[in-house]
Amino acid sequence: MLAGPPESEIGIPDSVMRYAGGEPIEVVWLNELGGLTFRSTSATKDFYIKWAPANSGIDLRVEQAKLAWASTYTSVPRVLEFGKDEKGSWLVTEAIDAENAVSERWKKEPAFAVAAIGRGLRAMHDAMPVDACPFSWSTEDRVSTARRRVVRGETNPAKWHEEFRDLSIDAALDELDSAPSSDQLVVCHGDACAPNTLIDHDGKWKAHVDMERLGIADRWADLAIASWSTQWNYDPGWDGLLYDSYGIDPDLRKIRFYRLL
Repeated sequence: MLAGPPESEIGIPDSVMRYAGGEPIEVVWLNELGGLTFRSTSATKDFYIKWAPANSGIDLRVEQAKLAWASTYTSVPRVLEFGKDEKGSWLVTEAIDAENAVSERWKKEPAFAVAAIGRGLRAMHDAMPVDACPFSWSTEDRVSTARRRVVRGETNPAKWHEEFRDLSIDAALDELDSAPSSDQLVVCHGDACAPNTLIDHDGKWKAHVDMERLGIADRWADLAIASWSTQWNYDPGWDGLLYDSYGIDPDLRKIRFYRLL
């Protein structure tokens, strides 16, 4: 499944209810690992709660640390609280006055949304200093993780994107063993798909969210996914605008490599 607003009723974890303290709660997002995002809006406070079930593989404490580091250099949500119990963990952040790039408004205006995604990604890459970043998202580590998943039997080509579904696992791993050299290392977002860009009322990039994978990597590790997500969230044909808005020509080899990875 792709992440998105849930299509059926979702139970609210007790920890989320406790933090909200009786304020109205709306579930706004469900990801493929069972993680949930809630929003609470009242006259006195406006915040989001990310909740991850225990043993989901989602580490919200890591995201807390990465948000704290990134906030020195770029626009991200301010962390209000982190907590954990036997059922899961939660990360509470202050709301930002903006909508994500796949809200109903921006899905109807993809030219504004895609341009904002590209400019926002460039602004973030330019702002966060590689030499001060303590986090890695290296190709070597990611390929090693992919190989471990194969050994554990967690890789199913039938579920891959149609662009790669004709590859066998061995053929895919052979491609990953031939990583292209990096033209420029940056501090990458790590999940630069359209929903993780926030856009203000005027159609300009405002902030980024969901920073669990943030780390140093080739900028194409972000660009390949950001451009790919324009196909999933809008229509085919918007990737060129994303590259133009970022200020780069497409590198077809790197795009394929990082999408496969």
